[in-house]
Amino acid sequence: MPRPPLAVPKNNPRAIVLSGPSAVGKTTVMRQLRAEHPELSIAPTVTTRPMRPGEVDGAPYYFVDGPTFDRKIEQGEFLEWAVVHGTFKYGTPRSEVDQARAAGRSVLIEVDLQGARQIRSTMPDAFFVFLAPPSWEELVRRLVGRGTEDEKERARRLQTARDELAAEAEFDVTVVNTDVGSVCRELVVLMGSSP
Repeated sequence: MPRPPLAVPKNNPRAIVLSGPSAVGKTTVMRQLRAEHPELSIAPTVTTRPMRPGEVDGAPYYFVDGPTFDRKIEQGEFLEWAVVHGTFKYGTPRSEVDQARAAGRSVLIEVDLQGARQIRSTMPDAFFVFLAPPSWEELVRRLVGRGTEDEKERARRLQTARDELAAEAEFDVTVVNTDVGSVCRELVVLMGSSP
């Protein structure tokens, strides 16, 4: 099946939604995009999970406690939010996405499958990109190799990954993460910036 054209016209700023299973490399891709293209609009994430070593509040996550997150839900501050892996809450601040688009810039949003589905219903003009692993075995290797989860959490994430991989057809395009640089170049084109 031919892939759709990837370029987004500059006069049509869109939300570009990037999703895929745990350990597929979303965070690595986003980190490289931020380093190489600081001019790109990338939506931050608010989460209730604790900071990992080396993370700083506000770059790219805002870390809040449960009651604060719940207040933000009640006040309608999230474009999407979800409980991920049955444990922590993650959400995308609506105001950051709206501000970028109002300024004429496309904005990249990294979310899990639940978040992508919410955005599809609340922002139907968004463009959805599924980041896929080269193979199931490679996904398992990446998850185990990063060493950030215990065995129980890895098993939970692998089960979630199976469900997420089954939803690939819900997305507008699939990008296979065999090379982070190539994925970043495709996303830059999608956002309407020069590669």
